[in-house]
Amino acid sequence: MTNVIKLPLRNVTQDALRDLQEKYPNAEVQISLAEPEPDGLLTEDQFWDLIALLDWSKEGDDDAVVEPLIAALAAGPIRQIYDFADILSQKLYALDALKYALHIGESAFKPDSYFSVDVFLYARCCVVANGRKYYEQVLQQPEMMPKDMDFEPLLYVAANAYERKTGRDWDYVPPYNIETYANEDGWVETGRKFQLS
Repeated sequence: MTNVIKLPLRNVTQDALRDLQEKYPNAEVQISLAEPEPDGLLTEDQFWDLIALLDWSKEGDDDAVVEPLIAALAAGPIRQIYDFADILSQKLYALDALKYALHIGESAFKPDSYFSVDVFLYARCCVVANGRKYYEQVLQQPEMMPKDMDFEPLLYVAANAYERKTGRDWDYVPPYNIETYANEDGWVETGRKFQLS
């Protein structure tokens, strides 16, 4: 006989698991996650509102620039920290393409030359950090990519907010791979396959 027990994930505590193990010592468990309800999800507009909290008056001190954003995320629901990481990953993935890599200044992609995958990732972060309007302009006009500029600290905002809020290490992997060359469609015109490690 199969029993179906539904518990909100937040109620799955060690005590609850222990009780189930005692009641059903030989049972197998199957976990099915229902689609989250829209309430509490971080919207696209809220994502960009959070990005707007970056304090560019503190330019030169990256920790100070990102602090208002980290503080706002840490003050909200944990769910929104995950949502922020998910949306950020999608934005960075969308910029992972040759047409953008050709326009980042000294480190721009050149066939048969060294190309820093990290510098390109950090340049993509700079696009997102400069807000929605600039991001959308760059999507349409790749030549507007920032030249010789980057903003790596954006990559660590969700982890820092999560660790501040929970006191635990962040080990979440967002749905979009942000590493350079992950978006294979964006690099197809090079005629090469890239091995991601």
